[in-house]
Amino acid sequence: MATRILFVDDEAGIRKTLRIILEQHGFDVTTAATVPEALEHLNHATFDVLLSDLNIGQPGDGFTVVSAMRRVQPGAATFILTGYPDFDTALQAIRSQVDDYLLKPADVPTLISTIRGRLEHRQPMTPERPLKRVSELMQESLRAIMKEWLGLVKEHSELTDIPISDKDRVDHLPDVVKELARRVDILSDVTSAGAKTAAAKHGKERARQGYNIPLIVIEMRLLQRVLSYVLQRNLIRMDLSTVIGDMLQVGESLQEQLEFSIRGFQQGAREAA
Repeated sequence: MATRILFVDDEAGIRKTLRIILEQHGFDVTTAATVPEALEHLNHATFDVLLSDLNIGQPGDGFTVVSAMRRVQPGAATFILTGYPDFDTALQAIRSQVDDYLLKPADVPTLISTIRGRLEHRQPMTPERPLKRVSELMQESLRAIMKEWLGLVKEHSELTDIPISDKDRVDHLPDVVKELARRVDILSDVTSAGAKTAAAKHGKERARQGYNIPLIVIEMRLLQRVLSYVLQRNLIRMDLSTVIGDMLQVGESLQEQLEFSIRGFQQGAREAA
């Protein structure tokens, strides 16, 4: 039986050309142009090999497909195509998940020999680390979240015009992240009373420090960006079946906490007037 390959790339020309080449060498090739299309294929058919571009629409999307393949079809060999030769260091960190990577444009003889070599000398898989929920990832990454968020804040001229210490800037973040994680863990649609109080207190403090409402909104938007960065870097460790729902819950919680911060700000501004 021919070796079955799932080839994922968002460039139509590459999909067509490489598929023909691989089929000429005896492989049975299925192609996908998007992550959802790839996930659909691997959930409904069996493959010996996954060959995925690193960036499918969004940077690093290929790792999402690799992670899903590792769980659904752990015996398949997985390969990433990348146009970035200096990406080697980052790939080493996930070597237990990706069998190998190939540079684009792919050299056909090297591609064929690499695939066949890996299939002939397939090593036993190391046990996968337990998959994580978004809530667990946020809590264990709190220090990194605070550091990256503060870095973005310091790059924003309007925010840095407010003369307060780094400690005063980040003091509210642990409470915010704790509430985000809580809502994800218990699938709650309601902000806790403690989180409402903490958000309002934060808003009043920002009023005292000289902020305005747009700046509070900017801070929350930067936090959402950092959370997205952290998630993207760790997709290969995540339970993909829960990621979308969890992130929707995170977004709702962020908006509600922002609402209570603004109310607190308005109350603080009235008290100061």
